[in-house]
Amino acid sequence: MTRATYWLEHAWRDTTVEPGVLLDVDGGRISAVRTGVPTPPPGAEVLRGLTLPGLANAHSHAFHRALRGTVQVGSGTFWTWREVMYSVADRLTPETYHALARAVYAEMALAGITCVGEFHYVHHAQGGTPYADPNAMGEALIDAAAEAGIRITLLDTCYLSSALLNKHSGEAPNTHQLRFSDGSAEAWAARCAVLKERDHARIGAAIHSVRAVPAGQLATVAGWAQERRAPLHVHLSEQTAENDACLAAHGVTPTRLLADHGVLGPRTTGVHSTHLTDEDIALLGGSGTGTCMCPTTERDLADGIGPAVALQRAGSPLSLGSDSHAVIDLLEEARAMELDERLRTRTRGHWTANSLLRAATVDGHAALGWDEAGTLEAGSLADFTTIALDSVRTAGTLPRLGAETAVFAATSADVRHTVVGGRQVVRDGAHTLVPDVPQALARAVEALRS
Repeated sequence: MTRATYWLEHAWRDTTVEPGVLLDVDGGRISAVRTGVPTPPPGAEVLRGLTLPGLANAHSHAFHRALRGTVQVGSGTFWTWREVMYSVADRLTPETYHALARAVYAEMALAGITCVGEFHYVHHAQGGTPYADPNAMGEALIDAAAEAGIRITLLDTCYLSSALLNKHSGEAPNTHQLRFSDGSAEAWAARCAVLKERDHARIGAAIHSVRAVPAGQLATVAGWAQERRAPLHVHLSEQTAENDACLAAHGVTPTRLLADHGVLGPRTTGVHSTHLTDEDIALLGGSGTGTCMCPTTERDLADGIGPAVALQRAGSPLSLGSDSHAVIDLLEEARAMELDERLRTRTRGHWTANSLLRAATVDGHAALGWDEAGTLEAGSLADFTTIALDSVRTAGTLPRLGAETAVFAATSADVRHTVVGGRQVVRDGAHTLVPDVPQALARAVEALRS
């Protein structure tokens, strides 16, 4: 659809909810915004409920969706969870990954997500042998996003070692991790340089962690991203064990190590950033490095509650991700960030609902390199989602308090419509491109278990 007009019963526009908003769409962008339109004009697509800018899922590992339910059995630690994760990664092929990711990205569209940051590190065949197309796995993800109707930033991830040995080198990848590794940051950069952007896809970079990329190779990854003005993401201080190993090998924290090697900056996002010192927070905020919080995963893996309030106050923009996909619900992630902080501090109101929605929309898109998305303004990409205000969770709430309703009452189940580039990908709660998403998910997951 190149041209369309959408009439929004209620629209959230940064800090206020406005009734009767008309959006003209042309060429995949919002060409005009008219407010105070009480009834839909003839020919307009009617979106009843509360319309938000499309949600940005800034941190995803699509194949982790196959772990849902399985890793919630019993107890264990992050490290025992990781062994189960490897068992799924071992079974991935370009074909099985495409099928799973297509269904996962369709699930995201049903949850109002219009753009995903895919932190991608399963690059090669088992044993580390490259496929005939060395980017076959990444291309499978890019194609899957197109077929599910959402945008993607492929954060191609450098992953070279299994543990820190000393300040100069890391331990060789284990059997499971061989398919993650290109052998060196230079080889990683050469492979990534072949990846091409397209209308729905952008290419970014990622450093898996200071554990997985030896210090001497960090600058190569950072330089690759800087030359292309591409987003650069990194798992940061998710576990205290990571901090302890970094201190033992380098005498500094992971954040300081990244700063010393030119990794931090306004196009960089630290994911989790759970266990930080005051100096770490100052380094991240002072450099404008973003922070992606993934509260559901951080709770599920018993990682801890990161200092998101302090990071934002220091100057670090916040975004949100569903990470391991224990659930896919960006409204839940926004709610959890505030509620976790309330539990930690025993005080309320660390963020307004408007601030939390900004993290899920415009700031999330910025973290993924889509600065032209995340608002309902002329010139912005025509990506938006509509939440029902008459469900069992939202009925009886005041439309003018739509932001509070979205964050503190609604769930992904309340998403009724999702529009990407002016095309209606979800209509009346059903995906228009992927038939029977639950069955598609079930088939894709079963293929990885057989």
